[in-house]
Amino acid sequence: MAGLEVDDRMTPRELRADVPALGEAAYFNFGAHGPSPEYVVEAASEFLADHEYGSATTDPYSRAFETYETVRERVADFVGAEPDEIALTESTTDGITRIAGAIDWEPGDVVVRTDLEHPAGILPWKRLEREGVEVRVVETEEGRIDREAYAEAVADARLVCFSAITWTHGTRLPVADLVEIADEAGAFTLVDAVQSPGQVAMDVSAWGADAVAAAGHKWVLGPWGAGFLYVDREAATELAPRAVGYRSVEDPNADEIVFKEGAKRFEVGSTTPAAHVGLIEALDAIDAVGIATIEDRIASLTDRLKDGVPDDRLLSPREYESGLVTIDVDDPEATVDRLADEGIVVRSLPHPDGVRASVHAVSTEAEIDRLVERLAVEW
Repeated sequence: MAGLEVDDRMTPRELRADVPALGEAAYFNFGAHGPSPEYVVEAASEFLADHEYGSATTDPYSRAFETYETVRERVADFVGAEPDEIALTESTTDGITRIAGAIDWEPGDVVVRTDLEHPAGILPWKRLEREGVEVRVVETEEGRIDREAYAEAVADARLVCFSAITWTHGTRLPVADLVEIADEAGAFTLVDAVQSPGQVAMDVSAWGADAVAAAGHKWVLGPWGAGFLYVDREAATELAPRAVGYRSVEDPNADEIVFKEGAKRFEVGSTTPAAHVGLIEALDAIDAVGIATIEDRIASLTDRLKDGVPDDRLLSPREYESGLVTIDVDDPEATVDRLADEGIVVRSLPHPDGVRASVHAVSTEAEIDRLVERLAVEW
């Protein structure tokens, strides 16, 4: 695999210089899509070319399966898991949906989610309502969850789904505490962690959740299609995925289906490892800068941004929690368009009604100042 050596070290400025898409744009949409460094794209492209052009003389299945294992080990190391607890998916949505389809639901079962969830953590449960599953929504305030209300909601739940970092406010939910409360109630815990990798330190073992879905195309700056799903080894034994293929089972030719141990049972069939090969390069780049360095710089830059936002306009916490900063403006869609015309990229949100700036370590002070200056015109 071409690109960085794991022992290389770089600064956030050097990482930014490796991302061709950034150029002169003041890009603040990493919470949706993180443009990739050149060597990430090259690694994915080179793998795809080698895999396809050499397929007449080299067994493409052996090459792919060896690569799956290499990627699995790298992802596991990055998130604090064991390799057999990692399934390679396309996205966070893909991972959540695979868990939703692996439980033998019965009418009257209860799913609990918060009102802060992305559609990835809403739609699978909405679909289950057609089968008689009850979906309870825990209401929150300013991106915070009331633990007593949450504990009451999960008391008889079959599954609980919530985000580690909210995409709406950038608040960090107390994952380990919420998992513990759900565990005491006997509920399966599923965490949407897509806003975590590449932005904050991540240790799924410390969280204690049954499953964690994430992807590398945001703060990690990896390619689209490089998702991953952590499933606790013991929890996996109780899950029987509805989507099943030769990668899911011990013997695809056997009379009975015997799922593979651990998270591998959630992988189905022939998929190119190219995006995940790019993900390895992206993870190496994040490690080369260092998560602590990244988080410190994000904190400094978001403080700079928030200093320029009045209290009545700031919808995210004033104290640093993440690089996601949501700001109240009178017309979010029009504001996004006006900022885009000036080379400043943010996004609007369906709730709360505002614009969201995603500040990464590769952002610059000058960009922050441009954004603050331009937003002041909107007020």
